[in-house]
Amino acid sequence: MNALAATSRNFKNAARILGLDAKIERSLLIPFREIKVECTIPKDDGSLVSYVGFRVQHDNARGPMKGGIRYHPEVDPDEVNALAQLMTWKTAVADIPYGGAKGGIGCTPGDLSLSELERLTRVFAQKIHDLIGTHTDVPAPDMGTNAQTMAWMLDEYSKFHGHSPAVVTGKPIDLGGSLGREAATGRGVVFGTEALLAEYGKSCKGLTFVIQGFGNVGSWAARLIHERGGKVIAVSDITGAVKNPNGLDIDELVKHKESTGSLLNFNGGDNMDPNEVLIHECDVLIPSALGGVLNRENASSVRAKFIVEAANHPTDPEADEILLKKGVIILPDIYANAGGVTVSYFEWVQNIQGFMWDEEKVNNELQRYMTQAFHNIKSMCKTYDCNLRMGAFTLGVNRVARATNLRGYEA
Repeated sequence: MNALAATSRNFKNAARILGLDAKIERSLLIPFREIKVECTIPKDDGSLVSYVGFRVQHDNARGPMKGGIRYHPEVDPDEVNALAQLMTWKTAVADIPYGGAKGGIGCTPGDLSLSELERLTRVFAQKIHDLIGTHTDVPAPDMGTNAQTMAWMLDEYSKFHGHSPAVVTGKPIDLGGSLGREAATGRGVVFGTEALLAEYGKSCKGLTFVIQGFGNVGSWAARLIHERGGKVIAVSDITGAVKNPNGLDIDELVKHKESTGSLLNFNGGDNMDPNEVLIHECDVLIPSALGGVLNRENASSVRAKFIVEAANHPTDPEADEILLKKGVIILPDIYANAGGVTVSYFEWVQNIQGFMWDEEKVNNELQRYMTQAFHNIKSMCKTYDCNLRMGAFTLGVNRVARATNLRGYEA
């Protein structure tokens, strides 16, 4: 099942649990606006090349729409639509005043020079500048984009609208980015994990963790778990996988990856089959890479007691059902990886205020938001006798539906 179908299915289940009116249910599912633009740029050799850019703006009932922009050859309108919808529910679960959006350009960033990437970003910004804005739609980095991409987008947008630092988040610190943003998603994953484990009288200390994906999110989650006394016993990424039953030294593993470009042949662990990572025995499994990695083929072999979804849509609905029957506790993506968008909100607030927070304040506020959101999810689970995924979806969907009705939706 693709991401859009799975997201829509979870939404419809939440709408049924909440007893939403059919008309408002349909209204919440349909995107506010879908944008498709052609971006033609001169390459460094003088030839012209065109790429297609997308921006799906899903909902603005609770505030400006918010979501990343990804540069990837397989940017798919359906996937962008699903991720925009997920952002609507995610921001509502985190209780930050945003709606959802997502965007992307179908390109291979690694095949483009830095100057070509800059030209592409600026042309894309020119095409959509009148449809985004500080109080309309606030982009951020995603797969294949970074703080530099946001700097170019900010600069191009500001040519049309004057200096507008709050129009994008995930910017370089020198241009108004927030301290703590780089680690925010991984830190939020750990705060969410701690809130979940506390429900069972546990903490990270002494438990075993397996992390699939060692990019920004996975590596920061691993570092912070290691700091808290958790044992990260296996890690994988696109370069391979490594394990140590006594716990990997994450700081040394990060250095090894930076110096060699690979996880393989790390002195503090043994190489392993990356396909075995998801079914490796552990207390907590954290998929933090691609979607759909847990599916009906491997779900019955999963041996983790808890799964924390740091990636977007890592668990297919079929796998969800198998894992729930096995008694595996799943912390859903629309809550677990909300740390990034929460600190993006903090960045937006700082830009509007013209006042910068120190990193301790950012991290303390993130912990407060993540902990409160978890308790709100648990409250919905109790009210509707449902699992954590439906607790999160009912919380998010209910907040957006209420905002829509309060603003004067005509049923």
